[in-house]
Amino acid sequence: MFDIVQEERRKIPPKPKARNRKVSFLTYFNLFKQDILSAQPAHLYRAWMAEMRTPFFRSYMCNDPDLVDLVLKRRPSDFPKSERIRVGLKPLLGESIFISNGALWERQRRIIDPAFEGGRLRTVFPAMWDSGVAAVDRLTRLADGAPVEIEAHCSHVAMDVIFRTLFSVPITHEVAHAAFETFKVYQKSQPVANIAALLPRPKWFPRFQSRKARDAAATIRSLIAQLVDERARSIAAGTAPDDLATKIMSTPDPETGEPFAPEEMVDQVAIFFLAGHETSAAALAWALYLLALYPEWQEKLAQEARNHMDPDKIYFSTLSRLRASRAVFRESMRLYPPVPMFVREAVCPETFRGRRVTPGSQVILSPWHLHRHERLWNRPDEFDPGRFETPNGKDCLRNAYIPFSAGARVCPGSAFAMAEGPLLLSMLVRAFRFDAVPGCDPIPVAHLTVRSANGIHLRLTPRPTIQKETQE
Repeated sequence: MFDIVQEERRKIPPKPKARNRKVSFLTYFNLFKQDILSAQPAHLYRAWMAEMRTPFFRSYMCNDPDLVDLVLKRRPSDFPKSERIRVGLKPLLGESIFISNGALWERQRRIIDPAFEGGRLRTVFPAMWDSGVAAVDRLTRLADGAPVEIEAHCSHVAMDVIFRTLFSVPITHEVAHAAFETFKVYQKSQPVANIAALLPRPKWFPRFQSRKARDAAATIRSLIAQLVDERARSIAAGTAPDDLATKIMSTPDPETGEPFAPEEMVDQVAIFFLAGHETSAAALAWALYLLALYPEWQEKLAQEARNHMDPDKIYFSTLSRLRASRAVFRESMRLYPPVPMFVREAVCPETFRGRRVTPGSQVILSPWHLHRHERLWNRPDEFDPGRFETPNGKDCLRNAYIPFSAGARVCPGSAFAMAEGPLLLSMLVRAFRFDAVPGCDPIPVAHLTVRSANGIHLRLTPRPTIQKETQE
């Protein structure tokens, strides 16, 4: 299925240029603020491990699959989320599952995991479908061949999915729309790199955030609180819809019998907004760009969608038939993992590849470098969705592919993302042809997620309506 004739000259998707020389800590910090990826040295694409020393702490980037397995799967409690990263996200996320550690994280996971069990995906699937239909309707008005900045539209549909699956309301809902608009302000005002995250100060010492970021975070949390309070009343009245918010708020901790308090639920919804929306939007936008860059794969997906998707309704079983779409989405997240780096902290003395790692050191796992590692992947910088059918691709999929993290702290919504992404991709490619705009190649940068510094501009043209060739 995946045998695509290679072009005589291979097209290489855009990749940030890594630095080739050593720099001072201050220079590195300034580069880091501009873009996490291009601030890193080029040798990380071949190194199994690298050590970075600063005046304040030491960091160890681990690309060795055995070390990645140790940190994420074998001993995750010895490598909790780094407090330095938690600092920058707490105004919005509070103590959500994304940044909590220890007993608190374990309790949150016990309550949240049941909402994302396999059967729940079938329940919320119609909401994903409705979001895709709405996205096609919106883009139809823009599909005249003129350039369209597609990242913004991917953010729109991804947030629409969040609101529909969580609270059974579309993004046009008054509170949902206000939260989405405020979140865009937060994205622009909150960098990952900040002095508070780098300087080793006591926990009681205040961490300074920009006023715009603090105000946006407070507004988002206030809007989420409105939705949570409204849902709590409908649950008490027995009128709540069967969506993710109802499931999470109605699930007690099996050990204590206590459900989330309202403030705790606000924390969790905030991370769904940040992780669920931002990562899905980034992955979808890059997938559409790659299909524009590789039209042979775009046509393969369009044909697959015509064969298996009804124009008016899609059946849940259809997801399993979107094999090419799933392969493209998986390869897109290999080349452009939404979260480029995971930062952990060593809590006890360790030895990594013969080097002593002291408690308090940062341990960095980088999907960006691991997914493009020259000693692991064949042709790591090339777009090849068929690679996962090869021995090398299958081996790397098991040992060197972590877009959702892995182990105990794997993203609880990973199965949802792998349903949402291919579904939306197929719905969009079935409706439109996407073409790259000459001279507008995107420039990957990483802040909250891997996005394009200059947006992703594509030309959209409607595809003719064609009767599907394979009946359900």
